[in-house]
Amino acid sequence: MSGRRSRTGSRPGRSAWPFLVVAVGLLASACSPAGAPTSAGSATAAASTRPARVVAPPETAAGAQLRWLLAATAHLPVSDGQVRAHFDAAFLAEDDAAVLNQSLQAVTGAEVRSIQVSELNTVVAIVSARAAPPTEVWLTVDSQGLISELRISHATTGPTPATWADVDAALRSVAPQVRLLVADVSNGSCRTVHSIDPGTAAPIGAAFKLYVLAALGHAVASGTVRWNQPLTVTAQLKSLPAGELQNEPDGTQVSVLDAAAAMTSLSDNTATDMLINLMGRSAVEDALTTTGMANPALDRPLLTTREIFVLKLRQWPALAERYISANEPSRRTLLASTVDRAPLPAVAAAGSWIAPRDINSLEYFASASDICRAYASLAALAARPGLSPVGQVLSLNDDSLALDPAQWKTTWFKGGSEPGVLTMAYLATTRTGHSYVVTVLAEDPSQPIDETIAVPVMLSAIKGAFTLAAR
Repeated sequence: MSGRRSRTGSRPGRSAWPFLVVAVGLLASACSPAGAPTSAGSATAAASTRPARVVAPPETAAGAQLRWLLAATAHLPVSDGQVRAHFDAAFLAEDDAAVLNQSLQAVTGAEVRSIQVSELNTVVAIVSARAAPPTEVWLTVDSQGLISELRISHATTGPTPATWADVDAALRSVAPQVRLLVADVSNGSCRTVHSIDPGTAAPIGAAFKLYVLAALGHAVASGTVRWNQPLTVTAQLKSLPAGELQNEPDGTQVSVLDAAAAMTSLSDNTATDMLINLMGRSAVEDALTTTGMANPALDRPLLTTREIFVLKLRQWPALAERYISANEPSRRTLLASTVDRAPLPAVAAAGSWIAPRDINSLEYFASASDICRAYASLAALAARPGLSPVGQVLSLNDDSLALDPAQWKTTWFKGGSEPGVLTMAYLATTRTGHSYVVTVLAEDPSQPIDETIAVPVMLSAIKGAFTLAAR
């Protein structure tokens, strides 16, 4: 059964969230609940103690409305007054309380099983009640935090491709430009199994956080940083979502390990910037080279997530154009003199960011081959004494890929997006000890990629690629 707005054939506008938080199967956050410890190890301990398949909506306006919506299904019908309090005028002009209540019957008593897409104003969640089939809820809010778009439908994924030609066709259907690398990394290097243009650098969104993690691993190995070292949340380091740390009071302390877990599993931007601040921008820039990136100059200076938001949301497009046209030394000067002194844009400022903004010149860049080499480097780090948390934090969230546990023992994931960009990158290891990387970079410079369509297709293609590679 499907309940959705009458204009369901349209593609809704999407506000920006460049650093995608995708499905969190194990919600190990840097923000511990009240009374919970925040010492090193709490993030990974959470993975073993929390329910594996129930997650919390994100701490955004859209997440708050999703939380209300699911709670309201326990007391159907929702009253006319509640509908007017939670939905905007445009929605109410097309659907009334009776239509809404009929639709909500599909999710009565449901709990969130995964978050497929979480942006400043949009959340797409997979929900289900006990053993009921999963249902997808798409919810978008307006600048006032009122629900402007609601879609409730059966959660479906495409068929798993059985041939490389089918994998390629599926991936090419999601965007006009797609790069793919499937590689065997069992011996510590990337041996290509199958590919589509793997050497061309492309925008990767939050997947750049793999390089932050690599820098962190090296810092811990050298003794300059400890996993249990406390970090302090400050106004100067707060970024916009994804994540939760931006909602914590100034002065809140978390461990380096918890920040790393939040950065990878929740794609927490504030956690990311706190780690960059701890190590220094140059340390992450060094990691671009040490992991084998072919053209690290594309990412120098290495931008913090806060700087990306300022450049793409404040004085758009004038400030961004100044940055893009400058050489590297001038860019560093502009960051220090202007960008880093600018206030963090308000969440509502992202409401107009629904189309790609300079994704080929103002983003994080890497090729599919670069990302494979980064994963190989991270695997080598994780195997060293005292560095096992590198692998643990990457395995907290598999973005609902759900490889067969009878064949696969671990799955690492990092993804990223902004309008026009969608990256999904995995390393998975079989029970016989063979490791493979599958990286997909999708790009559309002219319009946003509809993730409700693209993500299921990409997940199915990636699952098919792992199956084919491991034969």
